[in-house]
Amino acid sequence: QVYVVFSEELKCWCRALVESIWCQADGFQLRCFLVDYAKYCSVASKNIRVLAGAFAKIPHRAKKCRLHCTKPLTLYIDYCENTAKLGPAKRWDTAAIHYFRKLLE
Repeated sequence: QVYVVFSEELKCWCRALVESIWCQADGFQLRCFLVDYAKYCSVASKNIRVLAGAFAKIPHRAKKCRLHCTKPLTLYIDYCENTAKLGPAKRWDTAAIHYFRKLLE
């Protein structure tokens, strides 16, 4: 279900899918995917609203997707042997994400 959340970063109300919810001392926090900006953000539970009927039917501008058969790699540096090798990683590193976004632009 798509909701409307207030993004502190963007300073506006945005359509979002709720990914997860966790409890903090001052209330609940929601991890959301902004469907029109392709961004993830954390939002306080007081900043979420139900989306009005007609607005729920507008198509999303962003879609979550994955690159088929593309696995993250990282550079392993061995200072003792003075070598560097590419190897598998659990997550994409920040430099790789930044490089990929530049390619898309």
